Formats: sequence, C-alpha cells, structure tokens
Amino acid sequence: MSNNKIRKSLIASALVGAFTLSSGAFATDLKDLHQESRQIQRAAVQSQEKINTIYEQTQELLGEYRQVVDQTENLKVYNDFLAKLVADQQRQVNGLQRQIDGLEDTRKGTVPLMFRMIDALEEFVKADIPLRTERRLERVERLRDTMGRSDVQLSEQYRQILEAYSIEMDYGSTVDSFQGTLQFEGQENTVDFVHIGRLALMASSLDGKAAWVWNKQKSSWESLPADYLNSVSQFIKMARREATLEMDRVPLFAAE
Repeated sequence: MSNNKIRKSLIASALVGAFTLSSGAFATDLKDLHQESRQIQRAAVQSQEKINTIYEQTQELLGEYRQVVDQTENLKVYNDFLAKLVADQQRQVNGLQRQIDGLEDTRKGTVPLMFRMIDALEEFVKADIPLRTERRLERVERLRDTMGRSDVQLSEQYRQILEAYSIEMDYGSTVDSFQGTLQFEGQENTVDFVHIGRLALMASSLDGKAAWVWNKQKSSWESLPADYLNSVSQFIKMARREATLEMDRVPLFAAE
C-alpha cells in the first residue's frame, strides 16, 4: 500500500472516530437539555400554582377589604343617623325642661291662688243661706286635705276646686228638698227643707202644720203664716218630682 492510501485511511479513521465521539457527546447534551426542560416546566407549573394561590388569597383579601369598606361606610351613615337622633332628643329634652321650669313658675303662682279660692269658698258658704251647710263645709275641708297630698297632681287639685265651685253654682239654680233638723225658739224640729235656688229656703214640719222661712236679712228662721203652708208643701212635692214644677207663692220678703 502506498503512503497516500495509508494517509487517507488514517484521516478517514480519525474523522469517523471524531464523529462518533461528537455524536455521543451531542446525545448526552440533548438528554440533559430534555431533563432541564422538564425541570423548568415543573418549576413553571409550581410557580403558576403559587401565583394562582396568591391570586386567590389576594381576591379574598380584596373582598374582605371591600366588606370592611362597606361596613365602615354603613357605620358612618348609622353613626351620623344616631348623632342626628341624639341631637333631636337633646332638643326635646331641653324643650321639656323649659316647659317643666315654666310649669314650676306657674305652680308657684297657681298654688296660692288655689288656697285663696278655697278660703273664699268657705267664707261664701258661711255667709250663704243655711243650705246643707255642714255638707258644703266638709267639701271645703276635703279640698284642703287634697292640697296637702303629694299623690294628687296639681291639675286634679285644681279640677276638684272648680267642681266645688260648680256645685255651689248649681245650688242657685235648682229646686231641691231634703230632711234635717231646724232649731227654732229653743226647740229642735225634724223638718223637710226645700230651697228655690238661693231665692228662698223654707222648711215644713213633717205633719205639715208648721212652716218656716230663712230671713237672710236677719240671718234667722221665721215662722210663716198658715196661708203659706200649702205653698211650702207644694214646693216640697215639686222638688221630689211628685208634682209639676210651677211657680207658687214664695215668701220673697226673706230674700235680699
């Protein structure tokens, strides 16, 4: 074999060996590349999962934050509402306090007036014709007792005083009869009283044989003549609704 052939053979062998070595190294590098790629993909998947988890947590936190914001706004609105309500209630309390203060001032002026009204009523009853005097004076005393009771409101005390005055007014416009005792000339007589308003107060013995009239000018009882007996008896029947109400003889000389 010539030297040229031997050289070419050696070069070919060297190239084949080099290619073989190069192919083996390339295959190794490719395998490593695939392995690294798979690792990168796994890492990417894990990273995405973490990102998804973080995103979900972020969304939850964002939702909670929005709820907190909404609750804060609601609380602000509610607090503003309460503040206005409290302010309005305070105005009402202040108004009530002013009314209470005014009532106290009114009370200071009203209470003395009420006592004066009771005193005036007592004086009037004592100066009036002796018409159920004992009962009327008892009513006056009850008014005084009521004024000393803390469980009776001022308005009720005042109402009772006005009611007593109303009763006194009624005595002056009614015809009424009742039984009682009459002191005359040292004797006590059981009689039927009858009054025509305050125009006349008369009395008749139970047997109808005697009659009297109150003389207001003299503040004493006077015996009536016999010709008045039927008139007094008739007035007693009218007061008891036993006869038709009509004017009869009245001893007006006893009235002022």
